[in-house]
Amino acid sequence: MGNILICGADVITLDVDGAVLRGADVAICDGLIAAVGAVPDDFQPDEIIEVHHHILMPGLYNAHMHSGTVLSRAVGGPDVSDPWFDLRVTKDAQVNHAIRSPMTPEAAYWAASLAAAEMIRGGVVGFMDQYFYMDQVARVVLESGLRANLAWCTFGDEGGEIGGDVAAIAAFTESWRGAGKGRIQTSFGPHSPYMCSPQFLARTAAVAARLGVDIHLRLAESREQVELSLLAYDMTPVQVLDQNGVLDLPVVAANVAYLSDFDLDILLARGVRIVACPKAQAAAGLAVSPMSLFHAAGIDLALGTDGAGLAGSLDMFEVFRSAASHLSEDEQAAGLALGLATWGGARVLGFANCGRLAPEHAADLLMIDCHRPHLWPVRDPLGTVLHSVRAGDVTDVMVAGQWLMRKGKLVTIDEEHILAETGRRGEIAAGW
Repeated sequence: MGNILICGADVITLDVDGAVLRGADVAICDGLIAAVGAVPDDFQPDEIIEVHHHILMPGLYNAHMHSGTVLSRAVGGPDVSDPWFDLRVTKDAQVNHAIRSPMTPEAAYWAASLAAAEMIRGGVVGFMDQYFYMDQVARVVLESGLRANLAWCTFGDEGGEIGGDVAAIAAFTESWRGAGKGRIQTSFGPHSPYMCSPQFLARTAAVAARLGVDIHLRLAESREQVELSLLAYDMTPVQVLDQNGVLDLPVVAANVAYLSDFDLDILLARGVRIVACPKAQAAAGLAVSPMSLFHAAGIDLALGTDGAGLAGSLDMFEVFRSAASHLSEDEQAAGLALGLATWGGARVLGFANCGRLAPEHAADLLMIDCHRPHLWPVRDPLGTVLHSVRAGDVTDVMVAGQWLMRKGKLVTIDEEHILAETGRRGEIAAGW
């Protein structure tokens, strides 16, 4: 891995002071940031990279997504967002937990490979996936060099389960946790309190507690989900989780939008972390998570794309701009949204010392070539990123000191092979 010195970039550190440095140097030693700005005289680089008209910043985190849905990005919509997951959420969903899907382990592998390629090209360095066949996704994480927190999505033991029961998921969690020199974290992934019975949630929580792992799920996404929960259990979805031991564990909850004041108090007391997916929530015709409320309350908050069937892409630049429009009218909203897509995502996913360019933090970064008509001239690097940069402007991506993309070329995975394999499988998805 060695020592790398990147010279002459405009550096957006996103450190605690929010420093932006023009024409600065960044020193990298054994996968960590050694210095930003003033580099010690005794630093001996193995490689010196001179860059001009480039912005260098922390890599992005997609904190809630479903890798398999990239195969159906062109056939989804508010009513049919994922042909691979053919159970529709209906009024009897709380008693009908059987899941059917044509997804196979091989298809899951190639879908995850395509998702990885797209995310790397868009400057993403880490993601949290909740889908099926997470062992296949873990293979892709190892190959690609990305970071990931992987949660195998489960619904219950009532027949048709995709990928195994709680015992099988526990085995996956134990075997892959910490793999890739810590780049892979694992969580339990019960889909949601409206798709999982209280008994199954309680049993899942008990096993997760024994193993010491987090829980990643969807929560209170729609008014209908809350109403159905009240009708079935005389409790809100938040209360169902609390009563069945789920909130006794570290929990990451996605798409949280419909809460009572009492629900919010429970989430605050339990330290629940929240991921908002504003672009996908809006596309589904749902209320967007009240991010300003959550941030003001001190809840750890991150951003995600959700599935590509709804979001259309895994573009985190689009997501943090969408988030900014919902955060507040404050002029600092865009900067906060970018923070939620970087250090916020790293914190929610459980990757310590990531998401900022500061000494002793992981060398997880992206570079943007700004010598392009829609970005030039760069008078304010942060403003350029907040308002003008597109995913396709990212030219270089590094994770833990390893280049995943260099000068616009993916270097850890075979992009052309992935495109060929997923093209064929995308045709299968279109037929569903």
